[in-house]
Amino acid sequence: MKIGRYSVKTVMFGSFRLDGGCMFGSVPKNLWSKSISSDDENRIPLVCRSLLLEDGQRKILIDVGCGDKWSDKLRQIYAIELAPKDSLGFNPAEITDVVLTHLHFDHAAGISHLTPNGTVALTYPQATVHLQVANWERAQNPSPKDRASYLPDTVEPLKNARLSLCDGTVEILPEVVVHRVDGHTPGQQWIEIGSGNERIFFPTDLIPTSHHIPLAYHMGYDVCADTLLKEKLAFLEQAIQPGVTVCFQHDATTAFGTVLRNERGGFECTRQ
Repeated sequence: MKIGRYSVKTVMFGSFRLDGGCMFGSVPKNLWSKSISSDDENRIPLVCRSLLLEDGQRKILIDVGCGDKWSDKLRQIYAIELAPKDSLGFNPAEITDVVLTHLHFDHAAGISHLTPNGTVALTYPQATVHLQVANWERAQNPSPKDRASYLPDTVEPLKNARLSLCDGTVEILPEVVVHRVDGHTPGQQWIEIGSGNERIFFPTDLIPTSHHIPLAYHMGYDVCADTLLKEKLAFLEQAIQPGVTVCFQHDATTAFGTVLRNERGGFECTRQ
């Protein structure tokens, strides 16, 4: 797919499962289960989908998946399945920029990896890593609610990376704008790629799957539901503009969709 100056490809780092109740917060199971099924442990299927942008000068990766630094116990709890490295379609040494939406493990743990001798090394050693300063600070001092998502073996290796910290909504690279949102976790950033009537919105955990398009459908993991709902409404009102395609990071079956207003004044998604 060509968006503005970039050739855009999806990268599937792997799959995992999380509790369906946590993924849909206060929405009861007899509603959310109509659109997505759970296993016998009440976990729903999710994926780690990222975007690779290339313009002949840069190779930009947006989020980097769960990585390989997992014990057998945690792999089982989260049903983590990693894609073979040779299936990803790029050479990590050639990545010039990594944009991290936030430092939760399912988005950023792949920034480093285990070497054959058991040490931890940066996976993208030549890349500048773009991150909101508020999320960098939060990751180093997480709250009791999200401490389990900010893992030390994700955060600590980044101290040796080439960090570029921003604050708020800013164009960090040509035709790549990041928008700070704080309801899911302080300093999360959703990504806007392209310009005019040819754009991709990457909402990350603001809207993790196409099943989360209805305004009331959000995660129990969110640190402030009231803030998130205001941010989500603002996002959806932008997403209905002509030429906007939304990429759903965690949706196991739908990568892209178009957001529309329905006849009741709410929002719905045409899946692509």
